[in-house]
Amino acid sequence: QSTEVIAAYIEGIKRPEHFIKAVEQLQKPLVVLKSGRTPKGKVAAESHTKALAGADAIYEALFAKYNVCRAYTIEEFYDYAKALAYLKPPKGNRILFITTSGGAAILATDQAEQEGLDVSPLTEEVVEAITPLIPAHAIKSNPIDLTGDATAKMFSDVIEATRKHYDTLGVIFGDPLEDASSIVTPGSNELIIFLGGADVERHERKQMHIMEVPVFPTPERGIKALAKVLERNILDVPQKPTLIVPAAGCQLSPYQALTRIFEEGLPCIDFGQAHSPDSAVEIALELGFPVALKISSPEILHKSDIGGVRLNIDSPEAVKNTYNEIVAATRDVQPQITAKDVLVNKMAPPGLEVIVGMNRDPQFGPVILFGLGGIMVEIFQDVTLGFLPLTRDDALVMIREVKGYKLLSGYRGQPKVDEQALADCILSVAKMAETHPEIIEIDLNPVLAYPDGILVVDARIIEQEKS
Repeated sequence: QSTEVIAAYIEGIKRPEHFIKAVEQLQKPLVVLKSGRTPKGKVAAESHTKALAGADAIYEALFAKYNVCRAYTIEEFYDYAKALAYLKPPKGNRILFITTSGGAAILATDQAEQEGLDVSPLTEEVVEAITPLIPAHAIKSNPIDLTGDATAKMFSDVIEATRKHYDTLGVIFGDPLEDASSIVTPGSNELIIFLGGADVERHERKQMHIMEVPVFPTPERGIKALAKVLERNILDVPQKPTLIVPAAGCQLSPYQALTRIFEEGLPCIDFGQAHSPDSAVEIALELGFPVALKISSPEILHKSDIGGVRLNIDSPEAVKNTYNEIVAATRDVQPQITAKDVLVNKMAPPGLEVIVGMNRDPQFGPVILFGLGGIMVEIFQDVTLGFLPLTRDDALVMIREVKGYKLLSGYRGQPKVDEQALADCILSVAKMAETHPEIIEIDLNPVLAYPDGILVVDARIIEQEKS
């Protein structure tokens, strides 16, 4: 009855039916460190134990089904077991960090968001409560940085003033704080992280362990362990690291953007801009059916979201009706926009969609991007990044580093796409970044890749606002 958690290292399972029956009946948390995850690791495990190690994906699904807490390293194995044994399960996912180390608190915040915890801002009530307790130069936000002036009493006062407002208090001792063990409370909603170093840390950590208060040596290890204690349905969707900083500036219309790309020598889909239903029909007849119609306004970021894109229009009458529908749909969603310009382009042959882009980072300058295109880049972020100066070899490496490269290299009988043409496109975008410093973002999405070339179908360009 005194057992709080079961921890097991396994290489394989000899009697799967008995294992499943056992975990179904478990009343205690089970933490498993399963080795033999890779092909050669699997062979080594089977040689060692004489039991089938099995496909790791099977174990992953099995552990998920029966709520088994899986660890991938010895550190996680120890941390998760300790957390499940001694941390009180929080009622929610809101966490407040109280720290003497700003850097450690930022690392904790990053890990918290990646685990689905909510590092929610301080309320006015909390700000009023802590203001008389902390140094005047301390920042009153989440994390609360008590700075190097912190004492054990200051920590204690802030903890008590904020405890009821958050599900968990992440207490980070980032300095050798004497008497730290005297201010922590066993069985409370505190997550203790101590990385202050030296003899003080060792003494205080030992005292806390005697009190049955789990202590974690880094913010990342503490937060990952806390996430294992929380019910899955309490956690938010984990946040991914930021990819690029969105550009703020003046967006060109789709027609202007495609024109700029065409002038740079990149192969673009045939296109024209219509100002009325009749001119849309005239352009469609010139290009040849079927065609696509898209609202062409610099004020609209995502045309599809407002019904501003229609594909496979195959007659003059349908072009007229579609033109009117697109303009009306835009007006319904964004009445302040009076755009009547519509981009008309010929439908492109089916190809593999990729994205090629550039973002002018405020610190590092132009960053070139390549990845799978369409909505796939937004959902999976399967992209690679490159920096100027960019060579052809660099561009080819970018292409081959995406996780979906098999789709480009000819998967299951599909033809390989023209990697040299893709490299040309990447290098053209890099050249635009070098020769046009006023451009802060380029987004060619999609670019259709074929066995014998590419075709730019849609483009977005953002320039610096003119002062």
